[in-house]
Amino acid sequence: MQYMQRAIELARNTLGSTSPNPAVGAVIVNDGAVVGEGWTQPVGGPHAEVIALERAGEAARGATIYTTLEPCCHFGRTPPCTTALMKAGIAEVRTAILDPDPRVNGGGIAQMENAGIKVSLGLCAEDATEVVESYIHRITTGRPFLIAKFAMSMDGKIATSSGESRWISGDAARQHVHTLRRSTDAVIVGVGTALADDPQLTARDKNNQPLPRQPLRVVVDSSGRVAPDSKLFSGPGKVLIVTADVDDVTEASLLGVGAEV
Repeated sequence: MQYMQRAIELARNTLGSTSPNPAVGAVIVNDGAVVGEGWTQPVGGPHAEVIALERAGEAARGATIYTTLEPCCHFGRTPPCTTALMKAGIAEVRTAILDPDPRVNGGGIAQMENAGIKVSLGLCAEDATEVVESYIHRITTGRPFLIAKFAMSMDGKIATSSGESRWISGDAARQHVHTLRRSTDAVIVGVGTALADDPQLTARDKNNQPLPRQPLRVVVDSSGRVAPDSKLFSGPGKVLIVTADVDDVTEASLLGVGAEV
């Protein structure tokens, strides 16, 4: 179980950097020792299993690999991971859950078993599912996975009686928000929030410094009321203003500060 938990940790650390591919972790063990680890690279790059195989080298032959998701068996931007595992001489594959992608969904396991590789399924399945829940939702429903975030007091209030905004959440909760932002493709707010709070909507670390990877920041603004000097436009990453009616001057000013309208 410890090796699968390590693979899950590797996968969780890549959340937000692999879309549209799922975040996957892999650990190769030979004779009781970890000989290779890998995690999904940004889209177009190697998958977790391939990275782990490269790091293991010849030590992968006869070894066991722990993967958080069933290895792929189809050609996409990269060749099938199942082929790489078979060529490397992996003896056993322990995978947490099936890949619901119709191009895989048990096909990877079947390929490896037909090649004489021992395969087991289900180790730490609940934890592994949690890491890729957004991917599973998108693949199985065709819809994006949404997270609604808000802070409220014990009596259900989100602002003072005058409408002024005040901190409700504590430091731990605010840091968790940045973890969520890091793991998502986009952060969306309405123009009311943008005007009242003047938020940055960036993902930041404990020292309030921007993280290397930023989500797309989206403001739903029907009439183009967001000001070009908003904090939204001062941080790293892209900003998208979704509007129904905006005049040429306002559009030009937003484009001038780097927004997409």
